Amino acid sequence: MIFRRLACAVMLLSAHPIFCAAAELKERWVYIATNHQVDSAIDDLEKIMRRAAAAGYTGIQLNDSKFAKLDDLGGMDDRYFKNVERVKKLAKELNLELIPGLFSIGYSNDLLWHNPNLAEGLPVIDAPFEVKNGAAHLVPDERAFTKINFKDDNVAVEDGVWKMTANGGNARVNFKFKVVPHREYHISVKIKTDNFQGEPHIVILAGNRSLAHANLGVKRTQDWTEHHQVFNSQEFSDVNIYFGSWGAKSGTAQWKDAKFEEVGLLNALRRDGCPLKVVNEKGDELVERKDFEPFADPLMGAKPWKGSYDVYHTPPLLKTKLPDGTKLKISYYHVLTVYDGQVMLCPSEPQVLELLKKQAALVHKAFGASKYFMHFDEIRCMNQCAACQKRSMQPGAMLAVLAKQCAQILHDTAPGATIYTWNDMFDPFHNAVKKDYYLVNGDLSGSWEGLEKETVIVEWNYEKRDESMDFFAKLGHPIVAAGYYDGSHDTHKWLASLKKIPTARGIMYTTWEHKFGELENFMKTVQESYSAGK
Repeated sequence: MIFRRLACAVMLLSAHPIFCAAAELKERWVYIATNHQVDSAIDDLEKIMRRAAAAGYTGIQLNDSKFAKLDDLGGMDDRYFKNVERVKKLAKELNLELIPGLFSIGYSNDLLWHNPNLAEGLPVIDAPFEVKNGAAHLVPDERAFTKINFKDDNVAVEDGVWKMTANGGNARVNFKFKVVPHREYHISVKIKTDNFQGEPHIVILAGNRSLAHANLGVKRTQDWTEHHQVFNSQEFSDVNIYFGSWGAKSGTAQWKDAKFEEVGLLNALRRDGCPLKVVNEKGDELVERKDFEPFADPLMGAKPWKGSYDVYHTPPLLKTKLPDGTKLKISYYHVLTVYDGQVMLCPSEPQVLELLKKQAALVHKAFGASKYFMHFDEIRCMNQCAACQKRSMQPGAMLAVLAKQCAQILHDTAPGATIYTWNDMFDPFHNAVKKDYYLVNGDLSGSWEGLEKETVIVEWNYEKRDESMDFFAKLGHPIVAAGYYDGSHDTHKWLASLKKIPTARGIMYTTWEHKFGELENFMKTVQESYSAGK
């Protein structure tokens, strides 16, 4: 045994890529998201926790969007905290650790419930408006979908309808347009589907960069329904617009009545780091409350509830008593959603840091845990607003600072607690890339420099797991693998890779879709693998 330990020490100190596998994975977790305000949800959680304990798991990585707003649970009684105590008592009985999740940096909607204006926003510069009937109206930059640039062979065009028949390949119609840089554009279209096994998209490309990422939410079979996409042209003057699907298996999708228009003041943000600027033809800047009424988009971040952002609604008007015909230029910042309503908070607004401090204090008061999980994950909009630009930093450096700040908050709030975080935004083999990452403006590399060596990396970079885990191990980080992943990952491959990593300490049954059917089989595979490796 002594010689084996000495050999391991020599190998760890050498540059030679030979590692000693851990004798076991001491942290064997289950990822669970639940709602502590609903008794039946806690009943379901209890069943999973009992199964997990019996199967050999050691901890529950526990998540609840309400962890971001424990100071205001909508006037409910103390049921929420009674359920928290119930879960803590059960965890103690079953000898399961609870590892609460907090700091949702990336999927920030729960934190933005406090103030939707703290979202990261993209700039619109000098959009032209004209006063009419007591309000400023956008002078729109309109387009018509008349000249098709190209279409795939399985798309038929008849009487203004694009009929796409899925056959496993691409089914697309493409248009090219000129746009004005730094403007907000809206596309609407009606879609009808018949057993369409694929996902219709509206994709806007400028060179290699995608400018829009919201899902359309089309059902497999539906009658004619209007869908929307919104994008910011950023610095670009030319865009390629695709209507269609990639790799749909079967069925048909029909599209008609496509419209393309510039919009103004849609989902406009109001905070110091996202200033609203209105100037007249002479270049004089107008004053809010004096030259025009206080402005806000009442539906921004409030539909259907606080922290929830929609892709499109009718933009509000900026009201003024200026004479009809007065020409204005308005600059502002607006939110863009990603996929199904995901919005990122601004890392540069001081109020954000105060929200994070409050969340840490309240979650620690509720759970008193010795381990916390920072949800830095898929941060898809960054370094766009004036507050971020003022710092003159690349987003990677900005993220490194935020990681340090959040770690310090936890050190101050829960001294001695172990900190965990997802790998992806700190991983040069994953999302910490130099350019063209969603709506991030700039270079995300170097973000890993903000992580303390003791921070545990929870690894979900399955495709490049060996390179990624080796990268973090060489930086000294302990590693937990996020296995299962709703069945899309090969557990045996995860385990084989973990055995190469000297800092591996655990694996987590990770399900976003609340699928726990393989809970026991997953742990059986883990235990058999490490038993065989002894």
